[in-house]
Amino acid sequence: MINVAIVGVSGYTGLELIKILIDHPKFNITYVANSQGNTTVSALHPSLDKVVDMRVGKIDIKKISMVSELVFLALPHKTSMSFAKQLLSLNIKVVDLSADYRLNFDTYEKYYCPHEDKANLKHAVYGLPEFYEDQIKNAKIVANPGCYPTAILLGLLPFVPYIDPKSNIFIDAKSGLSGAGKKLNEMTTFVNINENIFVYDIFKHRHSPEIIEKILELTDIQANINFVPTLIPITRGMIVSTFATLEDVCDAKEVLKEFYKDDEFIRIKNEPVNVKNTNGTNFCDIFVEQKGNALFINSSIDNLLRGASSQAVVNANIMCGFESNCGIPKISYVP
Repeated sequence: MINVAIVGVSGYTGLELIKILIDHPKFNITYVANSQGNTTVSALHPSLDKVVDMRVGKIDIKKISMVSELVFLALPHKTSMSFAKQLLSLNIKVVDLSADYRLNFDTYEKYYCPHEDKANLKHAVYGLPEFYEDQIKNAKIVANPGCYPTAILLGLLPFVPYIDPKSNIFIDAKSGLSGAGKKLNEMTTFVNINENIFVYDIFKHRHSPEIIEKILELTDIQANINFVPTLIPITRGMIVSTFATLEDVCDAKEVLKEFYKDDEFIRIKNEPVNVKNTNGTNFCDIFVEQKGNALFINSSIDNLLRGASSQAVVNANIMCGFESNCGIPKISYVP
């Protein structure tokens, strides 16, 4: 058994980490914390009453180092890197769910804030297991991808070599409200989101550079990405529609099947995807259709699981030498 800590248990991703890890056959939760402490898991998440009765402490690096070998950081950007730096100096492995280690230094500072851990940033491995598994095996810190980039990249990457490099790729991505986090703001009030749907951060969402950077890193192709996210009035789930123009003739369905033939958590669908079939699981469902050189890619994930917490546990499994599917949820919440 590997002793693990969860730092940032108050939010939705913290809750999902607890739900996965509490019955994990290889990981043992020894410490949970948030910024304030002095409470319990069941007080923060009443759904876990009589399931998890652990005390929640205020974040204490010294205590974490005494009881844990690996830490999940479910914290906001900027906050996360300050703790990651300390944990890594104590030789504790880190899976970071924030954006702090996903991007190169210059890109991060352009879209987020000054980075205070440049030394570890260059050693962080991007946690998309289908593409970085070998690097994750030896990583001390894994940067867990964002939910939008996960759903988009898994659908798009198999086709990047076939897409006209001079053309624009248009991405329409719709997310449930939990993707905006637990903290309330004007956009996420019930009155605003109920029976409503709206786009935001048109062409300037922070996940756009993450998508572009990883495509370049994996394919050596500078993609012309036009990404528009949409918030929809459901609790969880994410569905992506990507539109691209092919340069090289290919059978898109065969390309997709061949590309992911050995990947357990990718499901190739014969019909357009939906969010219900992936909610509650680590699966990414992908459907593709083409009309001449017009390509349509349709992908779906659970934004809190494959887009955050279950993918984080997959990465931890790989870092610790376990099977990647160990303890990972596969059964959807349907109906």
